Parts: sequence; C-alpha cells; structure tokens
Amino acid sequence: MKHVDVYTDGACRGNPGRGGWGAVLVYRGVEKELSGGEPMTTNNRMELSAVIAALSALREPCEITLTSDSKYVVDAVTKGWAKSWQARGWVKPDKSPALNPDLWEKLLRLLDYHQVTFVWVKGHAGHPYNERCDKLATDYADRFA
Repeated sequence: MKHVDVYTDGACRGNPGRGGWGAVLVYRGVEKELSGGEPMTTNNRMELSAVIAALSALREPCEITLTSDSKYVVDAVTKGWAKSWQARGWVKPDKSPALNPDLWEKLLRLLDYHQVTFVWVKGHAGHPYNERCDKLATDYADRFA
C-alpha cells in the first residue's frame, strides 16, 4: 500500500463568512496542492472539506499520515466522536445536533477506504506545510471578496 503524507487547513474570513481550504499531498517527494472554498461557510466546514478533498484525490486505498491544526477534525475522528454521532443519528451525547453531518458522512466513508493516522499540529506555529495550507486556504477565501 502506498504511503502518502497529507497536510490540510481551512480558513474563514468571518465565521460564518468567506471560506477556503488548502491541502498538500506528498508522495515519494512529489507534492500536489489542492484548494477550494465557498462564499459563505464556517471554519469547521472548510477544515472538513480540506480533508475530504485530499483523501478523495487519491485513486486507490493508501496509508496516510494526515496532519491538521483542527482539533475539531482530529479529535472527532481519533476519539471516536464522529462515529458515535453517526450511530446516534447525528445527535451528540447532550442531545444537541452534531454539526456538518453531510461532510462527516463523506469523511467517514473515506476513512473506511484509506488507512489514516491523524496528527494534530498547532496552527500558525511555523510548521511549513501547515503554513502553506493556510496560505492556500486564505488565498482562496479572499477570491470571494
């Protein structure tokens, strides 16, 4: 199975507001940049969209190390929250609705397809790929100005 390093970030100018996401995929030293966004969205939707787009870009099942500064995404996956929300019909333990179920459904399907290890990094702390993804995300969000 191929190993791919994936780096993602989401950004929002206002929350909600103009949003963008960025991803960098690295395989055998070759890098591929992806970006996208929406004119009116939230930061968490952009964080999820970056991960979904990056994993969707891979044409076969891969072993992936995915690095993100989003505690929302990393914790929801690694601590099992997202699967728990799904099992309860997208309701959290406190009976409030889990947000972004449409994106979580897509991500959970992709996580069944790929073997993904999530790594959290502090945002805006000088991690080269995190900074690059942030630039991709913010540049895309600024297209909607």
